[in-house]
Amino acid sequence: MTTKRPFGLPTARLIVIAAVAGILAGAVAVYVRNVGSGNGESGLLAQSSGACEGAVETVKSVSQFSRGQVAAMVAAQPPRPLDLAFKGPDGKDLKTDDFAGKTVLLNLWATWCGPCREEMPALNALQKGMGGQDFEVVAVNIDTGSDEKPKAFLAEYGVDTLGYYRDSSMGVFNSLKKEGLAFGLPVTLIMDGKGCLISAMNGPAAWDSPDAKALITAAKGP
Repeated sequence: MTTKRPFGLPTARLIVIAAVAGILAGAVAVYVRNVGSGNGESGLLAQSSGACEGAVETVKSVSQFSRGQVAAMVAAQPPRPLDLAFKGPDGKDLKTDDFAGKTVLLNLWATWCGPCREEMPALNALQKGMGGQDFEVVAVNIDTGSDEKPKAFLAEYGVDTLGYYRDSSMGVFNSLKKEGLAFGLPVTLIMDGKGCLISAMNGPAAWDSPDAKALITAAKGP
């Protein structure tokens, strides 16, 4: 099936959109607080207790590759463990803890979000090229209602490699918004194998570009 570019946005425009999002994100910085865990509860970040001290060097390494088509990526200062909940491909509850041992690119998207639709084929290509036991693109759809529309979109545009993750309550987005990590869609987070936030981006990116692949390679580490 031919992969479509839904709105035909040129790459240059995609970069501009991401750059603007990066400026906004940089203006407030990526910050996290030591609060309770769980979507819709008192917060989404668990007490760090030094759990992410080892991620400091990863943050530094990844920051060096936040350039070009992924220049909007903002380093987490400091890196902290995330505790986010959504549904897995089988419809069962999942948390970020379930991806322990794997570097994760967590992306929130919706069918009504133009830039999200634009970057989904690139995320699919990134998973196809780099996904495995040590890395996964976890694209979480936050459309309200049934699965019909998001599944139809993925089929129509040839997105055939990404797992189907869902949160129709939008709780995961609202939690990130409360913590200053989400200002709109798409939202992309990089987490290490311990579930620690490494960096975050608001806005789309060309995730199948050499810049994106270099960033993910740095996040995965040696």
